[in-house]
Parts: sequence; structure tokens; C-alpha cells
Amino acid sequence: MNPHRRWSLDAALAAPFDRIDHAHLLRRLGTFPEEQIKQWLKPGVAEREQVTSTEARGPPRRRDRPRHAMHGLLIGDTGPGVCRRGARRRRLEGTGEVMQPGKMERVDLGEVPYEVAQADMAGWVAERKQGRTGDRLFLLTHPPVITCAARTPADQLPEPTSPISLVEVDRGGHATYHGPGQLIGYLVLNVRELGPRGLIRRIEHALIRALGSLGFDAIRRDTPRGAESLVGVWTPDHRKIASIGMRISGGVTSHGFALNVDPDLDVYTTFTACALPGVRMTSLAQLAAELDRPTPTEAQVRDAVADAVTAELAPTRALS
Repeated sequence: MNPHRRWSLDAALAAPFDRIDHAHLLRRLGTFPEEQIKQWLKPGVAEREQVTSTEARGPPRRRDRPRHAMHGLLIGDTGPGVCRRGARRRRLEGTGEVMQPGKMERVDLGEVPYEVAQADMAGWVAERKQGRTGDRLFLLTHPPVITCAARTPADQLPEPTSPISLVEVDRGGHATYHGPGQLIGYLVLNVRELGPRGLIRRIEHALIRALGSLGFDAIRRDTPRGAESLVGVWTPDHRKIASIGMRISGGVTSHGFALNVDPDLDVYTTFTACALPGVRMTSLAQLAAELDRPTPTEAQVRDAVADAVTAELAPTRALS
């Protein structure tokens, strides 16, 4: 028996019944001896999982090796790197954890140094993969730091003399700023039902809903074919107020979003934010001043964001 082909069969049978491509499954089954098919369908779940373990499958194939960050080309709407259905399936297999509606937990933290938060996040992800915790939303802030992805061009980064630390990270997107006056949301959740594209869309809609509840209009934007990703949340006049950059490993997410409440917007002039030259960044404080109204408090923003994200990311049904 070819263990790689057996793995494909298990993946197909594990899908919800209404999502199984039955015609394709029958064509694949037709290439195997009848007795072999009977043996596959006899064992219980525990036996099938044992046969399809990493040891039984042999050395990892290219698609089974650890994957790098989910870059902007995977979280955008169109363009040269749209995630194919097969690639999406490979990224989402692995946890076996069933998501239940209303399971997301809100965790409020204060100001956490960026490197400390990244180390903590690795532990949060491991706990989720092991099924020791449910889905969680961590809300926090960072001291000033500029983060970038490995593929961010050097000419988009700040000068070496910049007083703000530059940290390379394993998420999607390009360079961005984190600092006081900005709300960071780290999402550690199982995405087997939502999928990467569905996940990003829901985060955008959640932040738009949160801003709406605070009295601010916001939109999402489609990315023109071949252009840099416009993932994030924008004002109707195309100023960016929230950035999103995610990573998915073993069906569990890390990293998340950054919402500008009242940060130092001048920092964005020292580098190219989100690989978008000339992008105009804004904040709730700036929008509130334009509307001649007070800026929402941090507590108000946290509550609005947590309520909207929890509602938007609640799965419509459990997976079996």
C-alpha cells in the first residue's frame, strides 16, 4: 500500500459529508484492489489514525514540511498568490479539535514587550494544538517596535539609525509599527472550518463592526490583481486604520491585528507601511478630532473589538 495515497483517502473521508467530492473519491478508490479498500474501511478511528501517523507515512513530503508564514499573497483577495483549494486543505489539516460555538475566550493583558509576547504566543499555540485550551483572543499593547516579514525589501525599512527596534517575524504582510496607543489583538484559534481567506474576511468585518459601534465608518478593500495586498480596515477615503497579519500552523492561527487608537502616526513616515508606498495611516483619535468628538477610551475600544471578534468568528456549526 502506498501510504501517501492512504493519507489522501483519510483526508477525504474526514471531511463533512456534504463537502466530500464523491465523484473524485470514487475515481480514486477505483484504482485500488477491492480487498484493500475493505481493509481500510474496517478499522476504527484509532486504528486509522495510527496507520496514517508520520512514522507510517515515511519521510515528510514537501507539502508536509513545516510551512513559513502565511504571507500577504495568501490573505489578500486576488492576485498572483491566491491559495489553491488543495493548498488550503493541506494547511488546515492537523488538529482534530472540534470548535464549539461561543468557545472563544477573551484575555486582557497590559503592555507586553514584543519579544516576550512572541515567546508567550508560541506557548499559546502549542496549548491550542494539544487541545488544552479553546480559542482565545489576547488583547494587549506593545512598546514601540517596527516588525517586518523576511520578504520585506530593505528599501521599505527604516534607516539603521532609527531609535525604534526592528524585529523580523514569521507572519504574513510586510513592515508595520506597534506602539503605545495601539490595540493589538492576537488570535489563537482552530481554523479548520473558516479557512485562511474566510478567517481574514471575518476579522476585517469584525473590526468594521467594532468601529461602527463606536461611531466610525470603516470599509474593507478588494486587492487589484497583481497589486500588493489591501487586507486590513480603511476609512471610506482610503486611510488605513487597522492592519492584519497572520500565520497558520497545524490548523492553528497566531499573530492577528493592530488597531490604531491614538498612536504616534509620525512613525509611519520613517518606513513603507504594509508595502504600500504613500499609504495614509490614521487613528481613532484623528477621526474623532475631525468629527469634533472625544476619542473612545481604551476600555471602550477593547470591549467593542472583543464583542465583534467573538461574534464574527463564532463557527456556525461544530466539525465532526
